Amino acid sequence: MKQTVTCCRLHPSSFILPKSFILSMKGSPFTKVCQGLAAVRDRRRADLHTHTTFSDGTYTPADVVHRARAAGLKAVAITDHDTLGGIEPARAAANGQLEVIAGVEITAEFRGSELHLLGYFVRTDDPALVAALAELRAARRDRLVEIARRLKPLGASVEEDVAAISEYVSVGRRHLAHILMARGYSHSRHHAFTRWLADPAIVAVPKRRIAVADAIGLVRKAGGVTSWAHPPANTDLATMSELHGLGLQAVECVYPWPTGAHGRRLRAMAETLGLATTGGSDSHDPSPPTRAVGARTVSLDEVARIREMSGQCSVVSGQPAGSPRPLPG
Repeated sequence: MKQTVTCCRLHPSSFILPKSFILSMKGSPFTKVCQGLAAVRDRRRADLHTHTTFSDGTYTPADVVHRARAAGLKAVAITDHDTLGGIEPARAAANGQLEVIAGVEITAEFRGSELHLLGYFVRTDDPALVAALAELRAARRDRLVEIARRLKPLGASVEEDVAAISEYVSVGRRHLAHILMARGYSHSRHHAFTRWLADPAIVAVPKRRIAVADAIGLVRKAGGVTSWAHPPANTDLATMSELHGLGLQAVECVYPWPTGAHGRRLRAMAETLGLATTGGSDSHDPSPPTRAVGARTVSLDEVARIREMSGQCSVVSGQPAGSPRPLPG
């Protein structure tokens, strides 16, 4: 009996068929179908959301570049939390073989809650942006030292270890978890968080955040393009429209969401408002595989759109791509 296989339409960034699976299907009726689906993956893509050891990632900037090249990417954005420190080391490691986009993920505040704002194609030497990020990093360090101080009466003496971390690193609770592991107080990161960093009395130290309108202004005045990082499930058009009115230019629609429905809904709202779309893996370390460098990507056309919005030159033609759009108001 002739077999019929029906396939649904799949976006290339959300479906990657492992090579090992294809090989295991050799000789079966599904072989050609599987091979065809694997070929759909467009390797000329970009991961616009990665973290390095300059913030809470475990990869060095060179590691991220190596993994991006191994994944066949044409571009990768370094978007560490509140720091631009990993960009130049990544560019040095790329040595012109991979485009490294200057990015950042800023800790911002909107309607009294934390919002992460991505900035792309920023000038890494912009005085105002550099100063604001330095203030955020200093506040991060003070906060982590205070959390470490609160752990001491409970039997974990790690305050000096936190204070010894380089001032160029944007610290967070992951750093404290790794210190707890290194000092023998925890056997895993999960244990560190559940045993030491779950009590609100310990970790409820106010976090310094920049008003989102100010954060948007900093990025755009530094020649960059702003994107809302991983918007929550309750995001609606009114909220996105309000941020757009404050100068938001793009929305992160490609991300390791539990399902693809949220990303599609965000993309539809972004298109309604004329916002660009960005996306990436939000990679910090090797696990889970859904957050590996290159596991979530956008097309080079989408990269070209935000590059044009920044007014920077195309890496292909070397010609100016456009002029920065003025801030609203």
